[in-house]
Amino acid sequence: MTEETAVRGRGARFSPRAMVLAAGCLVLAGAVGRWAGRDGGLLWAARLFDHPLLFGVLVAGLLAAALIVAVRRLVVRVLTGVALGLVLLASFPFFLFGAFGAASETSDTAAPGRDDRSLVVEEGADMIDPLWWVYVDEGWGPTKQRWRVGHFNGDAAENALVEAAWEGPDRVRLVTGFAEDGTERVHLIDLDRQTGRPLRTVTLS
Repeated sequence: MTEETAVRGRGARFSPRAMVLAAGCLVLAGAVGRWAGRDGGLLWAARLFDHPLLFGVLVAGLLAAALIVAVRRLVVRVLTGVALGLVLLASFPFFLFGAFGAASETSDTAAPGRDDRSLVVEEGADMIDPLWWVYVDEGWGPTKQRWRVGHFNGDAAENALVEAAWEGPDRVRLVTGFAEDGTERVHLIDLDRQTGRPLRTVTLS
């Protein structure tokens, strides 16, 4: 084997740096995804990783970037970039379809006397059934956290969300459909004064 052939052979293999970068990308993506999926996680991460397909594409992008940086051969870098482009192109229709069916934010109300805490309501649909999600967002900027307060499926009229409001800086008032006696059902949920974490949640489906 000539020296030139040996050099080319070494360039074609994945270097230890490539494997370290790829492993680091996977660990980072997994950690962020785990944090995004937990109650009280970072709001920006929860929004970014809400859809599994998007999360998968981002992981693929991180791995592709690691290969492009760490692999020496130009042809491998080009092929990696082309493959990533094809993945993004093939995924676009799924992102577009998901955007039409995604929940939309219908209200965002600051807590009385606190501009670092807000009550957020999102609405969506499961086929023909209306759905509501209620959250409390706590904090500012990239450190803002999101806590789940309630989830409501309007398939049954008594489970439909009628109102979501503040009863004070540390208490949320949720009103759902009429009970058997004809009165609206009121759910009072207290929050932790420091973190905004609901001391209980309401799920009606």
